Amino acid sequence: MSDRHTIASIDDLRTLYAAPGERALRKQLAKLDVHCLRFIELSPFVVLSSCGADGLPDASPRGGDPGFVEALGDSRLLIPDAPGNNRLDTLQNIVETGRIGLLFLIPGVDETLRVNGRARLSARDDWLDRMTTERRRPKLVIEVEGLEAYLHCAKALMRSKLWHGDSRIERSALPTMGQMLRDQTNSEVPAESQQAMLERYAADL
Repeated sequence: MSDRHTIASIDDLRTLYAAPGERALRKQLAKLDVHCLRFIELSPFVVLSSCGADGLPDASPRGGDPGFVEALGDSRLLIPDAPGNNRLDTLQNIVETGRIGLLFLIPGVDETLRVNGRARLSARDDWLDRMTTERRRPKLVIEVEGLEAYLHCAKALMRSKLWHGDSRIERSALPTMGQMLRDQTNSEVPAESQQAMLERYAADL
C-alpha cells in the first residue's frame, strides 16, 4: 500500500541521494582479490541471503571456525552445510533460483565483505572430504561462483557498536528460547530451559 510519501521509482529515489563516488563504484570486483580472500579466511560467520521462486527473501546465519568457508581460487567458494532445523529454506531457494548473497563478518573488525553469485548444491566426494572436520562430514556443500565482491565500509558496525563490550546485552533481557517458542507455537509442552537448550546444541555443533 502506497501513498504520496512512497518512493516508487528510481528517479524519485535518486533525487534524495547524491551520485555514488568513483571509489564506491570501482571497488566492486568480479573476482576475489588477496584482501577478499584474507577476509574470508578470517571470518567465522556469514549471513546467507537467498530468494525462492515465490519471490520471498530469506537470510540465514552460518558459523564455524575461521575459514570454514573455503575459496577455490578467486572465483569459487565452498560453504559446508551444518545441521540445523531441517526447514532447508536456504537450500530450497538455491535449488529454485540458483542465486545467493553472502555477508562475511570478523569479530572486532567493523568492515564487512559482501559476495554475490550463482549457487548450487553439491555432494561431490572430494569437496565433502576437504570440508570434513573433527566434528562432522557435511551432507552437501554450497558452491558459489560467478562472484561479485564488495568490501563495505565500517559505518554500520561503528554506529551499532557491535563489537564494543559495553554494547553487550545480557541474555536475561529476553525470555529463554524455549519460552519464546512455547508462546509462538501455543504449545502446552513445558518450555525447555536455556541450560538444557545449550547442552542439546553443544552435542550438535
